[in-house]
Amino acid sequence: MQKHHKTIVISDVHLGSKWSKTKEATRFLKDNTCETLILCGDIIDGWAILRGKKAKWKRRHTNFIKTLLDISHTTQIVYVRGNHDDFLDRIVPIEFMGMSIVRDWIYESLGKRYFVLHGDVFDRITSTMSWLSRLGDVGYSMLLWISRSLADKAKKSVKRSVAKISDFEKNIVEIARHKGCDGVICGHIHSPEIREIEGVLYLNSGDWVESLSALTQDHQGNWAIYKDTKEEQ
Repeated sequence: MQKHHKTIVISDVHLGSKWSKTKEATRFLKDNTCETLILCGDIIDGWAILRGKKAKWKRRHTNFIKTLLDISHTTQIVYVRGNHDDFLDRIVPIEFMGMSIVRDWIYESLGKRYFVLHGDVFDRITSTMSWLSRLGDVGYSMLLWISRSLADKAKKSVKRSVAKISDFEKNIVEIARHKGCDGVICGHIHSPEIREIEGVLYLNSGDWVESLSALTQDHQGNWAIYKDTKEEQ
């Protein structure tokens, strides 16, 4: 039975990467409908596709795109580019196949304003040393191949270190405040969270590689973190 929401936010699906939990993400979108769907960056992993010697795009990745196209007829879809889908920089902003593709966005919902962005702009390693970030991405893929549990721990440790070094949350909240917003919606660091920081609501949708998470907003304006508990092997 489908559950309807005011808003759904997903990010970091990483289509094109073999580690993407695309089937679970697709099932989530089929089981949960909404008025507005925000794709908060790194939906397509251009880095993984370009890096691989063998084709990494699978039928399940195509099925995810088909699901987006199916729901675009009844749902507002806004796709915010991330660092792994930075190939979109050349065309944003643009309307394409029923979706708005943008660099960032201000979302007005139930009397509140949210600044929406992927979040990589506040990650010093990603924004100033892209070559090092890409090298780290290769290393993470190797860890996943060796041991998923080990990679999860390493990824979370590294991402948290990056966030601490760059004051990720503090910076992203500050720009939202500067833009006159009540909250900020982001992804990037693969760590789902909802909390208030200095009067601004910080919302992170997590990812569909490790945490298998999303953000949902009901019609009263309440936000919640969704976590998939039916992971397919």
